Amino acid sequence: MLDEKILAESKKRTDQRIKEGTVVKEKNGKFTQFFLKNANDSLESAKLLFEASVNEKLKNTLGLSSFNGFLWVINSSYYSMFYMARALLESEGVKIKTDLSVHAVTFDALVHYFYLTGKLEKRIIEEFAEAEIEASEILGKEKAKELIEDYFHEKRKRAAFTYESGAIAMQNKAQTSLERAKRFNEEIRKILSM
Repeated sequence: MLDEKILAESKKRTDQRIKEGTVVKEKNGKFTQFFLKNANDSLESAKLLFEASVNEKLKNTLGLSSFNGFLWVINSSYYSMFYMARALLESEGVKIKTDLSVHAVTFDALVHYFYLTGKLEKRIIEEFAEAEIEASEILGKEKAKELIEDYFHEKRKRAAFTYESGAIAMQNKAQTSLERAKRFNEEIRKILSM
């Protein structure tokens, strides 16, 4: 769960990066479609890897009877979320000008420009415009919080499974990653189409 301390630290880092020019706000973004395509490709890869890891018939057809792609399901799922976050930032003209720690900078910028400002919440609330105002606000806040938390957890999980030696990705972890990525992609696509 993201607590106030994590959010405050994220804001502080982004404010510093804005001053340094690592995070820059321009009038418009040129690469939204590029990031959307990468997000879709990553999500499709995660789905395929998951299916190839659990479907014995497919494994045998491919000649990969012992295939286990769960680690890469987690990685691909995370990357689909990462690219969706980049697409959302790009759609608002937010540029990330670093190759170092781009994942951490992206997370912090997403929190700074969309979560702390209420933009993510506002856009999600609009999706529920037909519901009563009070219920929509509560649901919008919860959904925005869920999306940010999902992204945060997948970022941490990908790092743990990618960089910790001996870590074995379990099927349920891969399934959770894939479901989070699907939900994150669907919600951000809805926001971008508004």
